[in-house]
Amino acid sequence: MPSARKLIGGALSIILPAILWFAPLPLQETSKHALAIACFMIVAWITEALPHALTGMIGCYLFWVLKVVPFESAFSGFADQTPWFLFGAGLIGMMATKSGLARRLAYMVMVRVGASYSRLLLGLILSSLLLTFLVPSGIACVVIMAAVALGLMEVFGLGRGSNVGRGIFVTLTYTAGIFDKMVIAGASSILGRGLIEKSANIQVYWSQWLLAFLPCALVTIFFIWRLVIWLYPPEKALEGGAVFLKDALAKMGPWTRDEKRSLLLMLIAIALWSTDLIHHISPAVIGIGIGLLAAVPGLGVLDQEDLKRLNYLPVFFTAAAISMGEVLIQTKALNAMTAIMFDWMRPWITNVFSLALIPYWTAFAYHIFLGNELSMLATSMPALMNFARTNGIHPLPLGLVWAFASGGKIFVYQSGVMVTGYSYGYFEAKDLLRVGICLTIVESLTLLLIVPFYWPLIGIR
Repeated sequence: MPSARKLIGGALSIILPAILWFAPLPLQETSKHALAIACFMIVAWITEALPHALTGMIGCYLFWVLKVVPFESAFSGFADQTPWFLFGAGLIGMMATKSGLARRLAYMVMVRVGASYSRLLLGLILSSLLLTFLVPSGIACVVIMAAVALGLMEVFGLGRGSNVGRGIFVTLTYTAGIFDKMVIAGASSILGRGLIEKSANIQVYWSQWLLAFLPCALVTIFFIWRLVIWLYPPEKALEGGAVFLKDALAKMGPWTRDEKRSLLLMLIAIALWSTDLIHHISPAVIGIGIGLLAAVPGLGVLDQEDLKRLNYLPVFFTAAAISMGEVLIQTKALNAMTAIMFDWMRPWITNVFSLALIPYWTAFAYHIFLGNELSMLATSMPALMNFARTNGIHPLPLGLVWAFASGGKIFVYQSGVMVTGYSYGYFEAKDLLRVGICLTIVESLTLLLIVPFYWPLIGIR
């Protein structure tokens, strides 16, 4: 039985575009019709009336069949490198998970950091950051780390509602949802990078993105570690954690051939990504190449069944989102969207400090109303880049701040990662709210320092 939200969303996604299609607006017919179809896509994405990928495909089809643009333009996103970068990243993540490499490295980090409550939390945070490079899915990272955490909770004899359980699970959930904004790894950062490149016609390097948010990563690691220890002190001394972690690592046995292959491919990918400022090979080319190698018999660890199980819907959604942006640019409908969404910001962005502050909190508020972070970026980034171009603002820092702001979350519904972590039942919505709002403020203050002073040093100005 469809929810009331989906029923209302379905009705609005038909009524509003129909009104816009026939409205006597001072726009060219092609621009107005493109805007009407984009309205359908945006409303359906916001309300989740249909699966995101299906909405995107319908929108691309309507652009074509209603003769708004030719087929090549309507489905241009499928010829873009970004969705296929996401496809390659999905193969890499499946390789790291199937081979056991991701879990082994998580156990190795946890064993070496220590087994006290404070050290366990730090180990979880560092493991989450490491897994971000290996598994480009926040949900997969939560599932992997939750398996480790559930074993620890059983050893400690603590269950749902305990401070230790709250602290551990809110930590692994929030870090999985924010670290993939600091690295071009998850679907949202891959989409954000692709939209910046497509809409602003500039090259965004993997290493440049990593360097830009490295200070934020360091601040986040330290702050969430100390914050959670303060908010959720342990009820008792924790014993047995070190033994459990060592036993779990021992049960995995020696390194398997698949793990060694996976590690080698990952090291090649990371080495090439981190030096792309030197060799200028696109991160997407590297990601797709390593992902395909992971599926080649004899070289990788994936087989035909793994390819069947891979979730292709994010690839289709990303391609459709990029197609929508390209159609809006070609039909000049993007100018109307920019005027509606962002013209109010023009008087407020007067210097580099306001550039760090205003877009961040605007995106944060926008994300509250538009819960899904992929939808948030897909519906706003093309217009934001057009706003930057028409107002003489360099699009790269503006786009980076906007994409990073999608990691700031205070409600469970804002991300599938949050829903997954919450579903284990170890923390409540209020726990995510207070941890999220504290981290969001800290991230904003960090941007306020690094955007004007640090980013120009690494060529982002």
